[in-house]
Amino acid sequence: MTPRLVATDLDGTLLDSEGQVSARTRAVLDELDATGVPVVFTTGRPIRWMEGLWDAVGGHGLAICSNGGIVYDVAARQVRDHWPVTREVGLALAEAVRAAVPGTTFAIEHISGWASEVDFPTHPDDREERTQGAWEDIFRDDVVKVLAVHRDLDPEVFWSRVAEAVGDSVVTTWSSSFALVEISAAGVTKATTLARVAAEMGLGPEHVVAFGDMPNDLPMLEWAGTSYAMANAHETVQELADHLAPTNDDDGVATVLTELFDLSR
Repeated sequence: MTPRLVATDLDGTLLDSEGQVSARTRAVLDELDATGVPVVFTTGRPIRWMEGLWDAVGGHGLAICSNGGIVYDVAARQVRDHWPVTREVGLALAEAVRAAVPGTTFAIEHISGWASEVDFPTHPDDREERTQGAWEDIFRDDVVKVLAVHRDLDPEVFWSRVAEAVGDSVVTTWSSSFALVEISAAGVTKATTLARVAAEMGLGPEHVVAFGDMPNDLPMLEWAGTSYAMANAHETVQELADHLAPTNDDDGVATVLTELFDLSR
């Protein structure tokens, strides 16, 4: 059955190594948009890192940001839905992680920006000003993702120790090569939010083809009826997915979509 909804991660998947949508990929997305096939970006990126990519969604599209914490209405340029980490949970998880992994620092992504503890590092791509302060002072009611980082630990050691410390009070995942853990509200993943969006369109997992490359994509790839790991994907993603697509630098998503939908590109 030809899919009726396309869900794709961005970094390492749809975007090339320079973080751009190639000319070929953009042409394929435009062709799908013209035929009425929705393409939903499903990314760990915050909204503020998406400004240069909205036109690639199509004027009427939706995007799932912050690992499922936000559904963004691209046409209206506004948050349509969000699922926050409550203050009670946020304060408790920080206390638990600090006890288990001393030296951890935290930041929050909220629906209109971000804030962090003073010692939290700045990503080179993030030029937006942030509020800095004590954890209990910066935590808000609209936090859609908590970021925990450690400057000294091995990434895999840090990821596992944070996950053990917080248990099932939240969802932990990662999509980076350094010691950074991304934390969402309990039960919130790319998959759960994509399932909500698809259901609003009258679609189920059997109608969806999904693409990804990192562990934060695993729930989405497991849920979708058809799943593709990129050839450059993390080994856990390649093991889970139904199929393997060419790398992101070889326009892997565009190549597969052209075949699936019998496009001209």
